[in-house]
Amino acid sequence: MAELLVLWDVDYTLVSADGLGTRLYEVVFREMFGREMTGIAPKAGRTDRAIAGDTLALAGVPVSALGPFLTALERLAEAGGVPGAVRPLPGAAEAIGALAAAGIRQSVLTGNIRPLAALKLERAGLSEHLDLAAGAYGDVHEVRAELVTAARATAGRRYGVAYEGPATVLIGDTPLDVAAALATGARVVAVATGSYDAASLAAAGAHVVLPDLTDTGRVLAAVTG
Repeated sequence: MAELLVLWDVDYTLVSADGLGTRLYEVVFREMFGREMTGIAPKAGRTDRAIAGDTLALAGVPVSALGPFLTALERLAEAGGVPGAVRPLPGAAEAIGALAAAGIRQSVLTGNIRPLAALKLERAGLSEHLDLAAGAYGDVHEVRAELVTAARATAGRRYGVAYEGPATVLIGDTPLDVAAALATGARVVAVATGSYDAASLAAAGAHVVLPDLTDTGRVLAAVTG
C-alpha cells in the first residue's frame, strides 16, 4: 500500500468546541473596535480567513483590518485566553490511535487558524499522533481546496513523500470538505457528525460516508480503501 497522509477536519469531525471560536472572535472584535460584533458569518466548512473577512464586512469594518484581526486571534488563542471545554467526539481518539498504529501519517486540514486548532485538540485530549506541523490552516486562503495543496507541500517537505492524488485522504463533516478533496484529486471520508446528514455528504460526492467514528475498523478500512 502506498504511504498515506490523513488530514482531519477539526470541528464536528474530531471535536465539539461549544462556540469557543465564536467567543474568540467576540473578544478580539471588542478589543480592536470597542464594540460588539454585529454577528458572525457562516462557518461550516469555511476557513477563518473567509469567515473573518465576511464578519468584518458585516460590521462595516474595512478589509484592511483583516490581517491585524487574524493576528490578534492567533495571539489570544496561543495564550489560551478564552475559557471553554472542548469534548472529543465519540470514537475520535480511538480512530486516531488506530491509524497511528497502522503507521499512517496524520495531520489536520482545518478552517481554524493553527493556534485555535491546537487549543481545541489539546483541550479535547487529541493532540497525540497528530503532526500539526504537517497540516494546513484557515489563515492560508479563503478557499478550502487551496489548503490541500498547502498541506501536501508541507508534508512533502517534512516526510520526503509526494502525497499526490488519493495518497492524501481528507476526513471531514461538510460538503466543503468533500469539494476540497474532489478538486485536488484526494480521497475523502465524510462523517455525518456535524450539521449535514449522510445523504447530503454522499450527494456531494464523498467516496465513503460514515455515520460517526465509533466503528474503528470501518474508519481504518475507509481510509486505506
